[in-house]
Amino acid sequence: MIDDQGGQVGVVSMPEAFRMAREKGLDLVEISPTATPPVVKIIDYGKYKYELQKKAAEAKKKQIVADLKEIQLRPNIDEHDLATKLKKVDQFLLEGDKVKLVMQFKGREMAYAETGMKKFRSILETIFQLGGVVEAEPKMMGNRIISILNPDKAVIQKRLTLMQKQNTNKNTDNV
Repeated sequence: MIDDQGGQVGVVSMPEAFRMAREKGLDLVEISPTATPPVVKIIDYGKYKYELQKKAAEAKKKQIVADLKEIQLRPNIDEHDLATKLKKVDQFLLEGDKVKLVMQFKGREMAYAETGMKKFRSILETIFQLGGVVEAEPKMMGNRIISILNPDKAVIQKRLTLMQKQNTNKNTDNV
């Protein structure tokens, strides 16, 4: 048992623990039920609940949420269109989001699925250089090739610091 000041009282019977809590006008809260013997503490239950809620909110605030962004491609995509899509992938990765890359085949394009897979893998190589890491290998699902990419935190961080240095240099040149 732990008293309201945080000091250890020792092993106490339940009726004695309840009596001690009542005397102080506080509650007896089981802190660690799996321990042998279970650990109980004399505290104000409302205050205890509030502190737990506050800790949970703080943990949630520190949690980073990565959205899943989807980029759709076609097997016969033009180079300029591909460059535009890759810029968007790069932007998503720099923001820390996951990217789902989808290449969809229509009609007779399905006969050239193997060529499409080669093109898809070359696109993944380009994205790897931008700081993307393959989370889910490319798979053919029906008439689509799908792969999921994560940002490589180390590569992204290097690129962001390099971009900041370049911006700082540009700003000093303009002065």
